[in-house]
Amino acid sequence: MTPFERVQLALQHQEPDRVPVDFLVTPEVWNKLIALLKPDTSGLGAAEFVEPAREAILRQFEIDVRLLSYDMFCAPPSALLKTGAHDDWWISLARSTPNRMWVQYVPDGTWYDIWGVHYRKVEHEFGSYQEFAEFPLSEATSIAELAAHPWPSPDWWDFSPIPHIIQTLDPAHDFYWRFRIGSVFEIAWALRGMQEFLIDLASQPEFPKYIMQRLSEVYIENTKRVLDIAGEHIDMVYFYDDVATQNSLMISKTMWREFVRPHHAALIDLAHSYGKKVMYHCDGAVYPLIPDLMELGIDVLNPIQPDAKGMDSARLKKEFGDKLCFHGGVDIIKTLPRGTREEVIAEVRERVNVLGKDGGYILCSSHHIQPDTPLENVLTMYDTKLRYRNT
Repeated sequence: MTPFERVQLALQHQEPDRVPVDFLVTPEVWNKLIALLKPDTSGLGAAEFVEPAREAILRQFEIDVRLLSYDMFCAPPSALLKTGAHDDWWISLARSTPNRMWVQYVPDGTWYDIWGVHYRKVEHEFGSYQEFAEFPLSEATSIAELAAHPWPSPDWWDFSPIPHIIQTLDPAHDFYWRFRIGSVFEIAWALRGMQEFLIDLASQPEFPKYIMQRLSEVYIENTKRVLDIAGEHIDMVYFYDDVATQNSLMISKTMWREFVRPHHAALIDLAHSYGKKVMYHCDGAVYPLIPDLMELGIDVLNPIQPDAKGMDSARLKKEFGDKLCFHGGVDIIKTLPRGTREEVIAEVRERVNVLGKDGGYILCSSHHIQPDTPLENVLTMYDTKLRYRNT
């Protein structure tokens, strides 16, 4: 089977020749793999948008899925740039795929994304990560002040290169392509500040409603433009919104249904109107929302964190596996960074045999594989022999 055929069959709840796989790691892990494996990048075009060495790693590991993202195609007005700032496509520490990601880098060493979220770099013993430097809307006391934020317009994006990128990297459409469109709840609180945003939901809900509506309007229009331009090349639409912790939801189901669900529904309905599958990412203990997500029409749920409450893979497969597909599931907290080779093999086999039964599963880590993970465990996880059920 081609990777596309493999994924397509799995998403139809049928077993392909082997379980399809995806790949998400931090920059440090990418760099270590490239140094170790020295992948052949010859013949890989579209280098303006995709890092050839990373794409070559995906091919060496026989990864079935490819991802394009909204932040590869930002074309904001020059007036958006702060004094002394410049565009940067490769610095973002959230760049877990071969794709570039737009930020504006400022002289103090911090950076802003297209929404105006402000980040800084934090070093640790294994590498670095990005955290919030400030929350641009935290001091706003009125809707007028929220409105004064430099909200992006859909015209700040140019999606016209998408067909050429896909045709260059995958002329026969051998891979399964998904497009990532962003988040509503998550970017909203990143702008406002989590504490202020959660308080607002209870005390002045017009604030979070306004912020999420502004975001949602851009996502809807951007998604329409992407699918109009490149719908024949895109197989799936993907969005993310972390609304859960390790043990519970971050807000009540009542609040989620009132404030968040309508935006998700609009995105899902739009993607389905173009005949596209929809994948949704939510970390943590999202189990209480799964029936709602299925009712909305989510086709694939990611990342299936096995250490979070209620997210046992056997339970999820038994209760929802006939209608919902799963993506992820291999633990990045204990098994991959601390487990032995034998423990990694055992967990991958368990996921393949349980979640992969009767299709409906794409093997991947339960989030980006972190820099404290031994390369041996990464290589073990992606041993192609482990992708076959009952082996």
